[in-house]
Amino acid sequence: MKRPTVIFAFIPAIVAGVVHLAAIAVEGFGVEAATAIVGPTKLLLMPAVLLGLLWALPHVRSQIALWGGLGIVFSWLGDALLSSPGGMGFLLGLGGFFLAHVCYLLLITRCLSTRKLGWGAAVYVVWWMVFVALLAPHAGSLLIPIAIYGLALGAMAAWALTAHKLVALGGALFVVSDSILGLKMFVPDFWFWQNSFVIMLTYIGGQILIAMGAAVHARRTAGD
Repeated sequence: MKRPTVIFAFIPAIVAGVVHLAAIAVEGFGVEAATAIVGPTKLLLMPAVLLGLLWALPHVRSQIALWGGLGIVFSWLGDALLSSPGGMGFLLGLGGFFLAHVCYLLLITRCLSTRKLGWGAAVYVVWWMVFVALLAPHAGSLLIPIAIYGLALGAMAAWALTAHKLVALGGALFVVSDSILGLKMFVPDFWFWQNSFVIMLTYIGGQILIAMGAAVHARRTAGD
């Protein structure tokens, strides 16, 4: 059976993302009924991205499917656990996303990288230092887990620069999303209108672009 185009394979993920973002936007205008949609649609996002990746790949039994799929599954666990109240829910969710970034880093370094790491990666070193410095006065005992998580995220985004441009952009959007989320959670008085919308827009975009870039790379190397 002929595989669909990459963009067509990710239409379910794009639709799920649009519905989720629309619910967040409406919720931001004070429509309480939208809250009932935000949670369930959030949990549909990563399954839709996984479907798109597996559907678009020329070979499902591959290293790209393995590491990309694991990254998406751990991201889904992170989404679910971060929705749980309390510090333990946060730590477990952080752990889920930490494992997701480790999987994405392995995906990139083992399967997608096409050039050496350049000086542009230094941007993420500077980002990590600034991010930790901003959160340090407010994070308390969570600073060390956050700093370790930031290293994994920054490493993933830095090595994404060695892969397809969609992967590189996806890694950058992931950093933007988590940076805003971290500032929102820990820095007092950090707030801007529709910040949840921006966080999820960059997060969904990052996830879809990483998966799409992986699929494009797989098709090119397979000659499709």
